[in-house]
Amino acid sequence: MSENRVALADQALQNGAGLLSAAADSCTPEEERVTALSVCETVTRRLEHIQIELVASLMRDGAFADRGYRSATQALADVLGCDTVVARRRVRVAEDVCPHISLDGQSLPPRLPSTAGEFAAGRIGLRHVEVIADAMRSTAARRLAPDVWAGAEAKLAEQASAYRPGELAVFAHDLIMLLDQDGPGEREDDLPQANELHLSIRTGKLKGQLDGLTRELLATALDALCLPRGPEDDRTAPERRADALGEICQRVLDTAQLPQTGGERPHLNVIIPLAELEHRARAAGLDFGTHLPPADLRMLACDARAVPIVLGGAGQPLDVGRARRTIPDGLRRAIAARDRGCAKPGCGRPVSWCEIHHLEAWENGGATAVHNCVMLCRYHHRLLHRESGWTIRIHNGIPEFIPPKWIDRTQTARRKPPCLTVVLPMG
Repeated sequence: MSENRVALADQALQNGAGLLSAAADSCTPEEERVTALSVCETVTRRLEHIQIELVASLMRDGAFADRGYRSATQALADVLGCDTVVARRRVRVAEDVCPHISLDGQSLPPRLPSTAGEFAAGRIGLRHVEVIADAMRSTAARRLAPDVWAGAEAKLAEQASAYRPGELAVFAHDLIMLLDQDGPGEREDDLPQANELHLSIRTGKLKGQLDGLTRELLATALDALCLPRGPEDDRTAPERRADALGEICQRVLDTAQLPQTGGERPHLNVIIPLAELEHRARAAGLDFGTHLPPADLRMLACDARAVPIVLGGAGQPLDVGRARRTIPDGLRRAIAARDRGCAKPGCGRPVSWCEIHHLEAWENGGATAVHNCVMLCRYHHRLLHRESGWTIRIHNGIPEFIPPKWIDRTQTARRKPPCLTVVLPMG
């Protein structure tokens, strides 16, 4: 599609959006507003399909790889400015409902042909497609004979428009269980269960699924530390287990039984603004973004197991000039305190997974100093060196990433959101 055709399409879309927006006026009859709402959903589904087709065509042509990206997901996240998990889902849908090229160069039909037809017609949305794709990837579905598998996919696509995605997921599960009459064989029953653990640093919520051996190991370790500590211990059982898990982690860190990360032994870095330190340390943060209440902060401030990093102070070697190319511990901690992990916007990889990149190459005269260094994960470090078009600058002391024109015509600088330090009142 030429640039002129894209501009015309953009103008037509804006005109249509304007008409639909006018229907939202409270003076518009309710029936017209309800109809406009349905039209919005139809337009959204059509746009979703167009977007997925564009993603698939760019993947087939190797456009992302040609620009230095090994992962279509990472490229799409940068182009659309969306989270990686969203980009990954769209790439997966493109692989399911669009034609693709085999290793020997042959054009192959969509993996889910019936679903692709319903999606292209606008009768189902992106979420419906994901539900069907997940169902057809299930262990039970993979046990079906090819013709039975194809029939199940066609049946789900046929019924999808009649169900909400949640209802479709239940229907898909029941249909596949019905077709999988033999169930898992003995060998499949013996396969190890996958371990999963999800931790939200922002909310502190923890969830996961553990296999039998891992469950037993964890339960044994918790049991040794979560008994009530006398009659005055009024903690609930869940509270005691949570405290026990924290104590287990603390003991492991204290005894140096973990491998090095980022070239040094794992430890807590307490990041304290100088102004807060001068006012009895009321606020601080840790490497993974956790904010500490005053009581915990004061405890860590006098604990040799924690490394305090004073922002704005003179206690760290913030500039070691040309003396060294390698990054000393003090300088790495200062950069980590500023960048909080990979500095690339949208990347959540923590400090322990990251490397230090010289903006001006050391061999070209670049200093090993905070103003010339940025923290990057291995993936984004390699991307930067693959001539992807991204450039980095330090602006007002903060790394900014300038996208190439093929991602953003205006090349507007992108940076991570600022770390807002929460100041709590003294108790």
